[in-house]
Amino acid sequence: MTDQDDKVLQTLSKPDRIQAGDSGERLAIRHYDKTPVTTDKFLVVAYRETSPNDGFVITAYFTRRFSNRRETLWKSPNS
Repeated sequence: MTDQDDKVLQTLSKPDRIQAGDSGERLAIRHYDKTPVTTDKFLVVAYRETSPNDGFVITAYFTRRFSNRRETLWKSPNS
């Protein structure tokens, strides 16, 4: 994830969807047509909110697909 700070921040601020994690964390997910890994990947950013205005990132990674089994908490009308 070297040099991917901009994509991580964009995924957190404008996700395509947010899913529930296994232990109270949330997963912000955004599709990118081009990534450092290859083309057509999703960036998943796992984060935890500590208050309505604060939180922290746990991890971030690119993947071919996201889980459809997880609960979707929010979905962008554009996706």
